[in-house]
Amino acid sequence: MFRFASPLYLYLLILIPVFTAIYMLVQYRMKKQIKVFGDPELMKSLMPDVSPMRRHVKFALMMLALGLLAVVLARPQFGTRNEEVKRSGIEVAIAVDVSNSMLCQDVSPSRLDKSKMIVSKLIEQFDEDKVGLVAFAGSAITLLPMTSDYVSAKMFLDQLNPATISIQGTNVADAITRATAGFSKKEDKNVGRALILITDAEDNESGAIEAAKEARDEGIQIFVLSVGTTQGGPIPMSDGTYKRDQAGNVVTTKLNEQIGKNIAQAGGGMYVHVDQTNLAQSLLEKEIEKMQKEDISQSMYSEYDEQFVAVALLLFIVLVVEFCIMERKNHVFTKFKLFKEK
Repeated sequence: MFRFASPLYLYLLILIPVFTAIYMLVQYRMKKQIKVFGDPELMKSLMPDVSPMRRHVKFALMMLALGLLAVVLARPQFGTRNEEVKRSGIEVAIAVDVSNSMLCQDVSPSRLDKSKMIVSKLIEQFDEDKVGLVAFAGSAITLLPMTSDYVSAKMFLDQLNPATISIQGTNVADAITRATAGFSKKEDKNVGRALILITDAEDNESGAIEAAKEARDEGIQIFVLSVGTTQGGPIPMSDGTYKRDQAGNVVTTKLNEQIGKNIAQAGGGMYVHVDQTNLAQSLLEKEIEKMQKEDISQSMYSEYDEQFVAVALLLFIVLVVEFCIMERKNHVFTKFKLFKEK
């Protein structure tokens, strides 16, 4: 398979017929001017060292060089290749609570939006690390496996909303289990692997503490970011009203800090309360930075292999030949019939 990576540069080839037409016009006018001075054959005998053929050859070589230059700039690519890239980083799984209670606006702009802002800024700090994304409510799903594709990570993050999970609730245990399964298996448990759990922990189902301990045994640290306030607030609905219970009363959702602290302790990590400040962001980034990094080998597949080097070498040879050819006749070569010039 063949292609040009930057085909726009091929438009430079249009200059070749333009310059050729100008060159032919100049040669035609030169011949007319010579005829004004006298007979062309007589003038030729008076200028024995002038070689029109060499001038034509030099011009042809310059046009060939221009064409080759356009091809080099267009970056011809052909074939395929595999590259092994070594990176030094950590693996971070991010589990985000998308239950309806995360729509509460006791943290501006909302619990969920604040969570997405924190994660987005954290991803921007990553360099050679891997990140995975899990969404959970009454159940959990893996939205993005461990990857170094931060653009995709932020794209999936932006799309998070309560509709991502159809079953409502806060099944933290399922989120921890699903996120833990996404890590690569490592014998060295000192290598940095972190699970960032973002939730308000309301209506939490059982099993979260046990799941956190199992993750810690696998060498995974759990950082819990609790979003919301203990005073809580109503849950906005899509029609502009607030969620109500069966009795018609407005439902108030409150942050359950104790559960978050217990999970962080069981997971051997850190508990951070997310409020209106950027304190949670800075604390999390500092803790992630402390984690031990590991050399991660990745095999990257490249569909096209660069071929411009061969064309560039040919361009260099053409320019050298053009430079060595003089417009005057070489009397050494004219002694041989093969090089005899008219």
